[in-house]
Amino acid sequence: MKQILLAVVALFLASPAGAQAPAGTGWISLFNGKDLKGWVTNGQEKWIVEDGAILGESTAGRYGYLTTEKTYGNFVLRVKFKSETDGNSGVFTRSRITGNSPQNGPDIEGMQIEVDPTRKTGSIYESGHRGWVALGTPACEQAIRPREWNDLEIIEQGPHFVTRLNSVPCVDFTDPHPNFTEGVIGLQLHTGGGVRIRFKDIYLREGVTRH
Repeated sequence: MKQILLAVVALFLASPAGAQAPAGTGWISLFNGKDLKGWVTNGQEKWIVEDGAILGESTAGRYGYLTTEKTYGNFVLRVKFKSETDGNSGVFTRSRITGNSPQNGPDIEGMQIEVDPTRKTGSIYESGHRGWVALGTPACEQAIRPREWNDLEIIEQGPHFVTRLNSVPCVDFTDPHPNFTEGVIGLQLHTGGGVRIRFKDIYLREGVTRH
């Protein structure tokens, strides 16, 4: 009995902030709950690890991105976020940093899944090209929990995109003219300053899967 208890405690301590991976095989953790290993800071905004979560805070008033070192194409991504202020953020996928503007900070191209406690969380915006390509359902608009932890799921399989917010369907969209098939995953701080947001429990399963 004592050995079983010790094994359970060891498993708990090995998981970031006590988090458990989603059920099933093939999931990888993109954030270890301790530091930003595997991530790259783009711009002058503040990205730190605090209390087992990634804290993003606007300090310079420009765009800021925390991006993965690795690139991904087809996947299921699950992440928890908590907006501590109003303001625009997002999860970028199939993206790449393209430059750095003295006025606004880093430039990025790719697909953005909106994160905003006031509107459009779960909707999809294509940065660098078409703008909004798919807006979330009315039920998704009501699913956000401001100042609390929220669950965001993103599924990208070729041109097919699905997003869910707190298990509520947001977008089910097949892109007729996809511009991006692979790239980094990024967390965003919008220009303007004053934004504080936390992310944790970031898990990804690569490949084409049924959902």
